[in-house]
Amino acid sequence: MSKTNAGFFFEDYRIGQMIRHAVPRTVGQGEQALYHALYPARHALYSSDEFARSCGLRSAPLDDLIAFHTVFGKTVPDISLNARANLGYAEGRWLSPVWPGDTLRAESEVIGLKQNSNGKTGVVWVRTTGRNQHGEAVLSYVRWVMVRKRDPQADAPQAVVPDLVDAVAPGDLTVPRGLTFANYDFAAAGEPHRLGDYSVGEIIDHIDAVTVEEAEHMMATRLWQNTAKVHFDVTQREDGKRLIYGGHVISMARALSFNGLANAQMIVGLNGGAHANPCFAGDTVRAWSEVLDTAETDAPGVGAIRLRLVAATSDAPGLKDKDGRYLPHVLLDLDYWALLPA
Repeated sequence: MSKTNAGFFFEDYRIGQMIRHAVPRTVGQGEQALYHALYPARHALYSSDEFARSCGLRSAPLDDLIAFHTVFGKTVPDISLNARANLGYAEGRWLSPVWPGDTLRAESEVIGLKQNSNGKTGVVWVRTTGRNQHGEAVLSYVRWVMVRKRDPQADAPQAVVPDLVDAVAPGDLTVPRGLTFANYDFAAAGEPHRLGDYSVGEIIDHIDAVTVEEAEHMMATRLWQNTAKVHFDVTQREDGKRLIYGGHVISMARALSFNGLANAQMIVGLNGGAHANPCFAGDTVRAWSEVLDTAETDAPGVGAIRLRLVAATSDAPGLKDKDGRYLPHVLLDLDYWALLPA
């Protein structure tokens, strides 16, 4: 009997299957420092304990995307080790801050399966929940992945495509307990813009750009323990190039969005997302955002803004062609909610 694990293939999944992912991980200031080294992350709430305390929190929590990457990485050996591509996200909610010293674990439920017409791959939908050492949910999201079949001749399961909401409703967003922007320090945060300064339909060009390096990508995939073969092994792709982890592009684009959205402090909802085209070392990432919606919350001085964050390898106009396919220069199309001063 083999002692090693080749990972799940498409025919190994069943609707309703619950997967408890190994290995729990304690995260702390080391992950925070490495995150800020990998990405030009500057949002004040995650950079300064004093700023966080002025906003009603006990200290600076770990960046919201650290929680996402850590939980995501836990799922890779069971969900996407044999993936061709990570296709999209929906119904994502950050439910509680992650603090230095917390231990995170993850579990996933299979909620959808559909074999592709080529018979060699299929799409798997899972709902993943990340929990801390107290069993409290800190993060929940749906993602869908194209996974290889072990045996192309294996019977296809009955297709089940989950019905997912287009966006998390503002009333379903979780504002961290105690958070207040009533005495918000705009000078320390870096920009003066409040919720009312943004208009639905407004486009924000984040101006700056970052060239992705092979070394930083490999550090990131190891840091988040994302061992998907396409990120590590050049023999897994016909072009002989390692695919840059999609979360690396998300964090890079989020960091670039600081210029124009410095006060969009916390990501609290993930409405949808697509890794539109592959990213490779040497690509230069640019970003822009579109304001999709705004909402108030019950927390003092705290508003919510819904943003479409686009990362691309050029500043060429347009997202999709006339047939609805993403243009080749578009890397990421992400729809999320963030909290900022009202």
